[in-house]
Amino acid sequence: MKKLLFVLAALTLVLPATAQKKAKKEAPKAEPAYVFTDVKVNPITDVRNQARSGTCWSFSSMAVVESDVHKHGKADKDLDLSEMWIVRHAYLDKIIKYVRMHGKAELGQGGNAHDVTNMIEKYGIVPESVYPGLNYGTDMHVHGEVDGVLKAYADVIVKNPNRTISTAWINGVESILDAYFGQRPETFEVNGKTYTPKSYAEELGITNRDYIDVTSFTHHPFGEKFALEIPDNWAWGLSYNVPLEDMMAILDEVIENGYTVCWGSDVSEKGFAYNKGFAVLPETDIKAMDNNEQQRWVALTPAERNAQMYKFDKPVPEKKVTQQMRQQMFDNYTTTDDHGMQIFGVATDQNGNKFYKVKNSWGTEQLYGGCFYVSAPFVAAKTTNLSFNKNALSKATRDKYGIE
Repeated sequence: MKKLLFVLAALTLVLPATAQKKAKKEAPKAEPAYVFTDVKVNPITDVRNQARSGTCWSFSSMAVVESDVHKHGKADKDLDLSEMWIVRHAYLDKIIKYVRMHGKAELGQGGNAHDVTNMIEKYGIVPESVYPGLNYGTDMHVHGEVDGVLKAYADVIVKNPNRTISTAWINGVESILDAYFGQRPETFEVNGKTYTPKSYAEELGITNRDYIDVTSFTHHPFGEKFALEIPDNWAWGLSYNVPLEDMMAILDEVIENGYTVCWGSDVSEKGFAYNKGFAVLPETDIKAMDNNEQQRWVALTPAERNAQMYKFDKPVPEKKVTQQMRQQMFDNYTTTDDHGMQIFGVATDQNGNKFYKVKNSWGTEQLYGGCFYVSAPFVAAKTTNLSFNKNALSKATRDKYGIE
């Protein structure tokens, strides 16, 4: 009986508190600033995670290659090729060039989209399960140490302490790469069939000659190819140079024809709101806005205008990007080669503005599971280069730009 009285007394204390909790209304969830409607979405493989490694170029370009292999019926959407196989071999080639250039070349974690197909052409490719590249005690990619070790090793070779470079140093590089990324298999099995890395690339139909880079800058003539002057273009890969409107038209044609694009871009802009699921290029100059937008912003002070512009609680007016503006951003370093991602679709926001759908390589803990939407002005202004399968272009387009 005493136990029953104790329980009843306890309930009288708990129930009112519980009722009060239920009585409290939950705060309404904030409506998203942008509501997107997909217009064209091409198939992609799963979102990966580059973790603490500067290897976005490998993840983004490999994502394009995987999508192409799937499109051509050579594998299903579960295809998962080894990004670290590419990174390992790129390190080797970078260090060899670094030594040949007496240390006057780029040597680090970065790279460019064409490095992936270049390495596949030279060294073949293997599945992720065969070569995860995690041979140093973590389950995620962490490259600070291996990058530092390789740079220090290469710098000793460049100093040439023996007054003549030995024949052993490349074997030393290979040993470091084996220690961190793992030894390379000569053969492996996929679905009961034995392959070498090169025969597997052939089986998947991956050929370097199918891939091209396109950019748009005025410091080189349009209609010609040039090596884009960005640090991570260590291989001095060439890009077709076309006017801005043509670059955007090419991007649209590639997507419309069912292919995807490796997108090199600057993500340091305040409008790159990845965790909110979008990237935009706000227009901060009132004079450049249309009359309706001017009325909305003219009464605000510059500080108030800036705060409201980047609050992102509703769509904002965006810059009208010109060729001159794009060039100026590149020349004054407000556009730099920061990150590589995969563009795989087109969408519109609630106001009918055009956006591109993008797959990132920062894992899936994000609003759209690792994907997001980028406005057409942002792409026009902040693209360093686009890389894709040239078979995505019509014969007329390829003839127009001399694409063989």
